[in-house]
Amino acid sequence: MSAPSKPAPFDPRDPLGLDELLSPEDLAIRDTVRTWATDRVLPSVADWYERGELPVVHELARELGALGALGMSLEGYGCAGASAVQYGLACLELEAADSGIRSLVSVQGSLAMYAIHRFGSEEQKQHWLPSMAAGETIGCFGLTEPDHGSDPSAMRTRAKRDGTDWVLTGRKMWITNGSVAGVAVVWAQTDEGIRGFVVPTETPGFSAPEIKHKWSLRASVTSELVLDEVRLPVDAVLPGVTGLKGPLSCLSHARYGIVWGAMGAARASFECALDYSRTREQFGKPIGGFQLTQAKLADMAVELHKGILLAHHLGVRMDAGRLRPEQISFGKLNNVREAIDICRTARTILGANGISLEYPVMRHATNLESVLTYEGTAEMHQLVLGKALTGLDAFR
Repeated sequence: MSAPSKPAPFDPRDPLGLDELLSPEDLAIRDTVRTWATDRVLPSVADWYERGELPVVHELARELGALGALGMSLEGYGCAGASAVQYGLACLELEAADSGIRSLVSVQGSLAMYAIHRFGSEEQKQHWLPSMAAGETIGCFGLTEPDHGSDPSAMRTRAKRDGTDWVLTGRKMWITNGSVAGVAVVWAQTDEGIRGFVVPTETPGFSAPEIKHKWSLRASVTSELVLDEVRLPVDAVLPGVTGLKGPLSCLSHARYGIVWGAMGAARASFECALDYSRTREQFGKPIGGFQLTQAKLADMAVELHKGILLAHHLGVRMDAGRLRPEQISFGKLNNVREAIDICRTARTILGANGISLEYPVMRHATNLESVLTYEGTAEMHQLVLGKALTGLDAFR
């Protein structure tokens, strides 16, 4: 019997040795996305955030397409066909740069492209997916409305038949990518139930005014969608689904990416605080040498790496076809909540410097306030889990 190998030295950035769970291909994909985000996003993102704009969104989309990050886990039509774990790792690295960049990728791939890929006709797939995978066409996903967020079944956007055409009227709110999209997947009430429609954004009656004055996700394009009797041909409807199952299944796919992405924001804030604690001196020594600071760092590290381990577990289940929506709710509820707490604790270690855009911590903290409520608020995920645990429905 060979002698047991010695454990590797303790790595403050991977204290549980979680990299050992990843294959060489997983690591290569993660490192490729990390390098791109470091080189392409981090040098400019504080300026974009301060200005409240993402001026190079089309350029970034094409670069992300070249990386294979758009529709990453989808098969065919120019998509990379990566595993769920690999997609999750990409989300983590993108959100370590900024939540707005991960949102760009998530809405493109996990919402707009996923809806077309899963529920679209072959003609719709052939027409839209290759250009979306390449980042040549940006997509958005219209579900949330000004008066209906957590209860999409009450949406007021309506599609009526007029001869062989469909005519859409309504409004959607808080739509990532809306003002820069070439195609929108819009969900509307019909006489048959809720249906999805593929809407080219140059269609008369469609407009997407950008939402300004945000204090979160500022390096991201957020819009309202206005549909004023938008006339579409009969083949604009997604033929593969009727009812809320369609949009909710898309949201499950996107929420899975958030489980990973939130840990990217948390990791960036933790590592910033850790580095700061080693160099910032007070009372004659680095603040990392004080017991209270070490307690904060230890607690942050525990929750960060527990969250990454949870995300990986859910990714393995998704790759095996065994991941349930309730388990995704478990992951989003825990990881976003803990990520916010990690960012807030990191801010206390940085003191007054924690509010400066010279450091990423406050930017991540404010971004996560949006991540906490979009694609299902914390309360909604608590109720999903409560229903699963008790068998009793508290939604109605």
